Amino acid sequence: MIDYDRYRAALERTYEDIATVYRYEAVKDPVSKVTKQLPVGLHAGIPCRISQTTLPKNGQTAAQNDVRYDAKLFLSPDIPVLQGDLIEVVRAGQTRRYETGEPFLYPTHQEIGLTRKEWA
Repeated sequence: MIDYDRYRAALERTYEDIATVYRYEAVKDPVSKVTKQLPVGLHAGIPCRISQTTLPKNGQTAAQNDVRYDAKLFLSPDIPVLQGDLIEVVRAGQTRRYETGEPFLYPTHQEIGLTRKEWA
């Protein structure tokens, strides 16, 4: 039988990155009274580990340089994450923003496919 507590503790020792989870919610501007869908922070300071699954492609055009690649995030199964959430990950002093795919839950962790879509 697998000792999931011990296995989870071993995995969590590899979490060197920090994540913040955002979810789009309806927010009403108090001045204009207009309601907009804006990302709202739900969970901050979450230990995690990010792993790149594909190398970035060169998206250089005359107007801009598109940055697009996929990554995978490993974090505690106790943190509720939904497909379409935004996750900001700090790794080695660099902050990157990603859109989440559907989380895949295990007893010891969850794996979430991420897509980075920005331009530099």
